[in-house]
Amino acid sequence: MQIPTHLAIIMDGNGRWAEQRRLPRILGHRKGVESVQNIVSECLDLGIRYLTLYAFSSENWMRPQEEVEALMTLLGTFLKKELSQLQKMGIRLMAVGELDRLPKSISEILKDSIKKTADNDRMVLNLALSYGSRDELTRAMRTLGREIAKGTLQADDLTEADIEAALDTHSIPDPDLLIRTSGEMRISNFLLWQTAYTELYFTETLWPDFSREQLLLAIEEYSRRQRRFGLTGAQLRESKVDGWEGRH
Repeated sequence: MQIPTHLAIIMDGNGRWAEQRRLPRILGHRKGVESVQNIVSECLDLGIRYLTLYAFSSENWMRPQEEVEALMTLLGTFLKKELSQLQKMGIRLMAVGELDRLPKSISEILKDSIKKTADNDRMVLNLALSYGSRDELTRAMRTLGREIAKGTLQADDLTEADIEAALDTHSIPDPDLLIRTSGEMRISNFLLWQTAYTELYFTETLWPDFSREQLLLAIEEYSRRQRRFGLTGAQLRESKVDGWEGRH
């Protein structure tokens, strides 16, 4: 079985899981946290080097205030509770998104966790928080625009590498596999640039029910696919270009 270097997951269906059981939506989110804990551990055991979880989108700020506040509280509790476990497992925490929009108390906990796990090297757990890919790209364009205005970068010399360097994810490779749970078949403003050549996998399973078995099914499907990056299958077999896939 071919293990992806970088796995990204859109964790969808917490609210529906709760509604199907006539429970408050926040209980679905709490159950979803248990799935996060389990899947992080499973990914580490499988040898996945980078795991990016779409935890809270830019659009999620528009949800009812009560739910947003409950989600922020849940995030803070998760970060405080899991720090010792991340240290024990050798997992480095990072985060992408408009992090300055997070409540100050949550932001401080997040920064502390990132700092304390900075030297861990078994796996990177990347949380997309207050994240929207169009916003990320807009911020990147502003950064590059300022460099062009200062004369440190010429517009005609702008490359894909320059854009990638200005993205939140500049320090990690693009995802090899993106999983979305709950049956929705869209990527919802998530890593639009980074998933240009990512394999997509959709499952009807709601996130709170997503287990090791579901994860292995996704990876088995991924293993059966041929990633051609615009080439033909014959070209891939014949060329054996060293490091080709790693650049995308």
